[in-house]
Amino acid sequence: MRICVDATSLLLRSAGVKNYVYHWMRSLKAECPEDEITAFPMLGEVGDLDHERSLLTLRQTIPRIALLHLCNIRHSPVIDYAVRGADVFHASNLLRNLPRRMKLTGTIYDMTALLMPEVHTPGNIQAERSFHDRVLKKADGLIAISESARNDAVRLLSLKPERISVIYPGVDQRFFEAAPMRREKPYVLFLGTLEPRKNLDVLLDAWLELPRDTREAHDLVIAGPVGWASDRMLARIRSGIAGVEYVGYVPERELPALTAGASVFVYPSLYEGFGFPLAQAMAAGVPCVTSNVSSMPEVAGSTALLVDPKDSFGMRDAIARLLGSETMRKDLGTKAKQRAREFTWKNSAERSAEFFRCVCG
Repeated sequence: MRICVDATSLLLRSAGVKNYVYHWMRSLKAECPEDEITAFPMLGEVGDLDHERSLLTLRQTIPRIALLHLCNIRHSPVIDYAVRGADVFHASNLLRNLPRRMKLTGTIYDMTALLMPEVHTPGNIQAERSFHDRVLKKADGLIAISESARNDAVRLLSLKPERISVIYPGVDQRFFEAAPMRREKPYVLFLGTLEPRKNLDVLLDAWLELPRDTREAHDLVIAGPVGWASDRMLARIRSGIAGVEYVGYVPERELPALTAGASVFVYPSLYEGFGFPLAQAMAAGVPCVTSNVSSMPEVAGSTALLVDPKDSFGMRDAIARLLGSETMRKDLGTKAKQRAREFTWKNSAERSAEFFRCVCG
């Protein structure tokens, strides 16, 4: 098979989608040597994963972005020439004109543009809705990164369930092997982009409601890049709340140690299609507190404390329970690591190859 993946996200500032495309494509190439895996727009070997910038040099990136814009001109034939020879084109929401002479597939990440438009920018909502109409409703086959994402897509877009294969992403092996980072005080960790969907206000409320001696004995470390509508949240994080430290974007090479060193990982997101930070913390053996909505119960199973993401008191109690019991932390951390072993990029690539073979008949 010859599979072309729209990997434009690797040239842009992006978080979860970029993480998925980067590791998924590398795994497909490694696990499926008999197949030809190429990347649009003419991406060959790329550098290390960095969510804040292109994985190519500036000189390499500019002409590829220009090619994307040429392909997006209405009725442009450039896309057919750019991906010629492929049997399958796996599309993203960045390409408006799609190739016409091959099978079409795509990935369902989440349905938040429809479920929670208030946590997205208008431009992102428009792009997602266009992707739904151009790709998800017309594709020959679709991959969903969780049962939750699949069920939402079927319900909201009236898609046929048999067209969608649930194939979980994987977790970078470095998280399973990480040596914990050492800090002066034990810490509770949040990792994710600072944006409304990540629900940091409720986490800070929960932190402030913890007993003073608990807060004095621990730090709350918040890590992740600044996203949209984050000025007020960033100001609150930096307002001098005792024990709260914002460390900003953390490079991929440093994430495993930072994650593994946490006493507790808290992920209070309002919705996730999968939730890479949660799965990574599980792989590092860190006990987790996470939301009881969307895919997070599916990913965590019985290995995390699940809370209503809008209930700061429930979140406070879950954090306090874990910080107050070393036995519970060890037990949940061990179970979480075992659960996370079900999420490997090798399995994801092998199942994806089967998916593409079915699409090609």
